Amino acid sequence: MGRALLVLANEAFRLKAIDWIRRAPLDTRVEFKGPKRTIPQNDRMWAMLTDLSGQLAWHGQRLAPDDWKLVMLDALRRETHEQLRIVPNTDGTGFVNLSTSSSDLSKDEMTSLIEIIFAFGAQHDVVWSEPKRKVA
Repeated sequence: MGRALLVLANEAFRLKAIDWIRRAPLDTRVEFKGPKRTIPQNDRMWAMLTDLSGQLAWHGQRLAPDDWKLVMLDALRRETHEQLRIVPNTDGTGFVNLSTSSSDLSKDEMTSLIEIIFAFGAQHDVVWSEPKRKVA
């Protein structure tokens, strides 16, 4: 069996998942995850990271929103006491944090990340802006 993903959006999908489990060979791995982050949560996160980027220097450096995301994901992992995975980089001049990608976060984890960003920004007098509305 290859990889497959079902979102239990209704009873039909739930029944399909039950059928797949009944027919799956032994040793098949089944993984259950909460709902993924929402688009409004993602928009809020990027607005907040952009605010940090525009208003703060970190240890004397201006960081791009992508850089702030890595800093805040590291803070999330530390707060949840997850094992941090840090390895030397390829040329031995520094280290790389092998943290989880924000695209893998559940709704609850994204809520926690946004709360961490908000608390950090409040400690540093960041003025928050509203997320940009996407026009279809």
